[in-house]
Amino acid sequence: MDNTVLKILMVDDHPMIIEGYQHTLLATKKENQTLEIDIATDCDSALAAIKKSKSIGKPYNIYFFDISIPESKDGIYKSGEDLAKYVKQTQPEAKVVILTMFNEVYRIHSIIRSINPEGFLIKSDLTSSELASAFEVIQNRPPFYTGTINNIIKRSIFNPIEVDEINHKMLHFLSLGVRTKDLVGHLGITLSAIEKRKKNLKELFAVEDGKDETLIRIAKEKGYI
Repeated sequence: MDNTVLKILMVDDHPMIIEGYQHTLLATKKENQTLEIDIATDCDSALAAIKKSKSIGKPYNIYFFDISIPESKDGIYKSGEDLAKYVKQTQPEAKVVILTMFNEVYRIHSIIRSINPEGFLIKSDLTSSELASAFEVIQNRPPFYTGTINNIIKRSIFNPIEVDEINHKMLHFLSLGVRTKDLVGHLGITLSAIEKRKKNLKELFAVEDGKDETLIRIAKEKGYI
């Protein structure tokens, strides 16, 4: 059986977490696999590793990106999410795995829409055996989503209400306590457009008392926030 070399870049600003991931992958890899694992702890070191690997003709096969990492010094790349988008655009044949502690519905849907990662792992769901299973699936029959993400997706599939991206964002910011008049800066639309959209949402979600608090509660119950 031929030996297969997999080049992997793991990006996380917590060294102990990366060490744990490395140990799991090396302990559970197939006999005919050689894993070459590099690490980075912020956007700049990750970008340097990505560009170096391409310059020597040995690009990475699989990327693990934690969402919350220090941004690049030029401010262009603010998170692991931005790095994942960059890889998807410049190296579409590579496999991208997103790691995060976030479990907000809007954030998860946004990442799936914008990146469509081969792996999407909520850290609080992750055990050594789960990571090993994810690694196998990501290589051969992606995608692999951990339980929290699968539950959110299932709730959305069985939801009959259509909500576009701007309305998703509006619900998200309202749930964070952002006032309606301040949504203009977050959404990039006029206050009158926001009021109209909010009215339509209340009709869609059958908010009988007309209160924003009720809209948020129902949207959460239905898996939109």
